[in-house]
Amino acid sequence: MVLREAIMRDNRSITNRDVDSPLKEESKKCLKNLAAYKSKHRNPYQAKRYPLSRCAAVLVALFVGRMGDLYVLLSRRSDTLRSYAGDTSLPGGKRDKGDRSPEDTARREAFEEIGLPRDKRRIPLLCTMEPFLSSNNLIVFPVVVLVTDREIRPILNTPEVAALFSHSLRSFLDLEAPLGLAFQKTSQISLQTSAEESHSNVDGEKLPYYTFEDITWGMPGTHVRIHKFLTGREPYVKPVVGLTAAILLRVAVAGYDAPAMFEMEAPNQLPMEERIRYALETIPVLMEACRKEGIKVRRRSEGSGTDKRTTHKPAENAGSSSGKMLARSKL
Repeated sequence: MVLREAIMRDNRSITNRDVDSPLKEESKKCLKNLAAYKSKHRNPYQAKRYPLSRCAAVLVALFVGRMGDLYVLLSRRSDTLRSYAGDTSLPGGKRDKGDRSPEDTARREAFEEIGLPRDKRRIPLLCTMEPFLSSNNLIVFPVVVLVTDREIRPILNTPEVAALFSHSLRSFLDLEAPLGLAFQKTSQISLQTSAEESHSNVDGEKLPYYTFEDITWGMPGTHVRIHKFLTGREPYVKPVVGLTAAILLRVAVAGYDAPAMFEMEAPNQLPMEERIRYALETIPVLMEACRKEGIKVRRRSEGSGTDKRTTHKPAENAGSSSGKMLARSKL
């Protein structure tokens, strides 16, 4: 908490001793912006806005690299998992009954999956952001923290996580790969290929670091842009794509207070808040969760600027369900 208050008060208050690594000026600015970020709800779990049984959180764990840039921890899901095997993700999962906030959920899951300590002095909170809607109809809150202790050594829960790696946060705003790297077609790469050889295929053809695809999803006539960033570790590590990419893109925009070098949304894409609202009104599993928990869903009346409120009456013995979920490679 002391470090977070120092960041918010004056970025010159951040010292190398605080983060155990030199900081670039743009990194200081990014941390200050994230520490000052204000979400619409102080604690979404207490706001009765979303059904708790469908809430989840992911941990966006930042750390300072040797050159003073900010990096984010990412994991590769185990190949033995029944769903999303091998995907690149952020540590996280569904809310447990004992979780009082998205921060509790994200820290608990990160401890269970990669052994990241829950100690808020060593890993202080920067902010909790507004939620995203996942393809499996979970409402996912990004929780952004700063790892200040370089002595922390992850302990992977190998049935769930195969590997842990990092990626430049700033690079999620760019069209070009970090440090000017380019990538070859994954069909041309073997696990024995050297790092230098893996940046282009045998014909010298370069693969783009950033690509996207617009898909139909949600309200009729609307699309969602799916972003994809190569990691340079393909094919062993899959690209950062979908929900994970969307979350890190939002964190980078908010932190660096800068636009992406590409269009972030499809031409007719709805804001995330509207997409979640529409899903709560139309997706059976979300509608049932709202009914059981007595959630009142605000929805905009078609053709007007007014809000309508739909009330789902609670059922007896309603409660939150627990389970695992990672921010997968698809929304």
